Amino acid sequence: MPGSKVVRSVDRALEIVELLARSERPQTLAELSATLDIPKSTLHALLWTLTGRGWIESDEASGRFRIGLHALLVGRSYVESDNLVALAAAVLDQLAAETGETVHLGRLDGTSIVYLDKRESVHPLRLFSAIGRHLPAFTTALGKSILAGLPDDQLETHLPRPLTRLTPHTIADLKALRADLALTRERGYAVDNEENSEGIKGFAVALGTTNPPHDAVSCAIPIARLHDDTEEAVVARLREAAGRINGRVSSRAF
Repeated sequence: MPGSKVVRSVDRALEIVELLARSERPQTLAELSATLDIPKSTLHALLWTLTGRGWIESDEASGRFRIGLHALLVGRSYVESDNLVALAAAVLDQLAAETGETVHLGRLDGTSIVYLDKRESVHPLRLFSAIGRHLPAFTTALGKSILAGLPDDQLETHLPRPLTRLTPHTIADLKALRADLALTRERGYAVDNEENSEGIKGFAVALGTTNPPHDAVSCAIPIARLHDDTEEAVVARLREAAGRINGRVSSRAF
């Protein structure tokens, strides 16, 4: 809230939780101190408090910290109480049944896209993902479908600096990324061509439930199962799914 005073200790505690939630491995006290620029003495007290409340967990043998069980409970509560997730559930079920592939409902969160819901592919070879996972928005079809609909001044706030490659195919040049987003706006859907995960191609359509968009639906397919007519068929299904979700949300608004 503009004009409100920030409580420094709370702000730092949340920085710790958010960092550990995004980390692929547990962090040491020294690593956390260096990354967050928090003195070790202050950090130790915050970690002790967060551990006691279940927000983080510590491994005494290694001296490392990771996200705790309480964060999972709160995260599940968010997803379970989100109206969009509930309204989109049946549509995701149908989309997954029609395509046989992994489908996601995602939301823009800062420079990241977060998976709100998913349906697994019926095939053994598939994309690994998890509800609540954060990924750089500019590397995913979900993220790019949303970024393409943002005004320029808002777009800048949702792009990390620098643009770091996750695969050899990631678009890490700002000019090239802007061109890709322009193409996404023109055709009405986004494509992730192995930009986030090698061997996986993703397609996504932004939802019209907000303006500008903040949510999208996607389908991820291994390159090995792609055929000449796959993109057209999948995009048609995604457009239909997005339209149904938009309709469900709109009908609930009145």
